[in-house]
This record gives sequence, C-alpha cells and structure tokens, in this order.
Amino acid sequence: MSTPIRPILPPEHIDVVSLSQSLTKPARQAEPQASFSDVFQQSVNRVDRAQTEAREMANAFMKGEDREVHEVVLAAQRAELTFDYFLQVRNKVVQAYQEIMRMQM
Repeated sequence: MSTPIRPILPPEHIDVVSLSQSLTKPARQAEPQASFSDVFQQSVNRVDRAQTEAREMANAFMKGEDREVHEVVLAAQRAELTFDYFLQVRNKVVQAYQEIMRMQM
C-alpha cells in the first residue's frame, strides 16, 4: 500500500487548508469535536501570526539585520495569502448563515 504524495506547503498554509477540509468533511462520531468558536479563534490566531512574522521580518530587513530579500517577500506573500484565504472561508460561512436564515420551516 503506497502513501499518497502530499504537496509541500508552509506550515501556515497547511493549517488553513486543513481548516477548510475539516469544514467540508463529514464529522466522525469517534473524534472529539471542537466548537466553531475554537476553530475560528485558531484561524484568526494563525492569520495574526503570519502577519506578525512578516512585519517582524520586514523590520529586521530594514534595520540591516541578516535577512534575505526573498525571505521577507515570501513572508509578506504568505501573510497576504493566509489572510485572503481566511477571508474567503469567512465569507462562505456568512453566506451559509444568511441562506439558513432565509429558509422557511
């Protein structure tokens, strides 16, 4: 039995991707389930960490510390993509909530 090849992604993206997969996968009864607010808070924290890391790397680069330009740019792109992905997931959740609220019982 072979193991499927997974793409190599930075840790921040793996977490965000697993968040979206956990929202789309049917929940198993055997696994303990986290509340929506916990998952949402974890996602907000991941986005904040990515932005803080990018800001710190940019500041270190501007101070002349040992940072490569490509590392700073990649950190900024990672933070931007993490935020954009989080925003899209949030928009889908809000859209689903609004759709549920329009349903008639």
